[in-house]
Amino acid sequence: MEVQYLVLLLSLIWHGTDAIMWSLAPNTHKCLKEELHANVLVAGEYDVTEIQGQRVDYIIKDSKGHILSQKDTVTKGKFSFVTENYDMFEVCFISKVPSERRGIPHQVSLDIKIGIEAKTYEGIGEAAKLKPMEVELKRLEDLSEAIVQDFTLMRKREEEMRDTNESTNNRVLFFSIFSMACLLGLATWQVLYLRRFFKAKKLIE
Repeated sequence: MEVQYLVLLLSLIWHGTDAIMWSLAPNTHKCLKEELHANVLVAGEYDVTEIQGQRVDYIIKDSKGHILSQKDTVTKGKFSFVTENYDMFEVCFISKVPSERRGIPHQVSLDIKIGIEAKTYEGIGEAAKLKPMEVELKRLEDLSEAIVQDFTLMRKREEEMRDTNESTNNRVLFFSIFSMACLLGLATWQVLYLRRFFKAKKLIE
């Protein structure tokens, strides 16, 4: 099966882009990948053109291969899940066409919302009997928490990258010193060896 990857930043969808649409060639699969931190709500809605004698499956999994959601022969539907750990997640749509058929590309539409965009604040407001202003304040509060979490994650990544950089610099320094010591030792051995050789040949005193 031919593999095609559509690597996109799902965070762009979070900031208000429209649904993604693409043509899925027969017997191929395309995936959307994104890194997400823990306890993030992800909700998606898909629409796949229906073609007689062909099918499209979808599967959502993390980098360890754990399946979060899966369904065969999809046409239109929704999915949602909450991340447990910081990881790389991917949503894949797989085209399957019998070998004796000449396949026709499917048109796939996918709308994914992450974090607070995936929450239905209208339903939350109705359940908690909140006024519209209170619902908006709740949304802004969740948005502020999400921004703080993003900054915390960015700071943690920066610290990890700095530690890695310092560790790499130290290793390069030690390796350079070791290499210089080896070269000096080799040069000294060569000089002594050549001196003994020329003395043995009585070319030098």
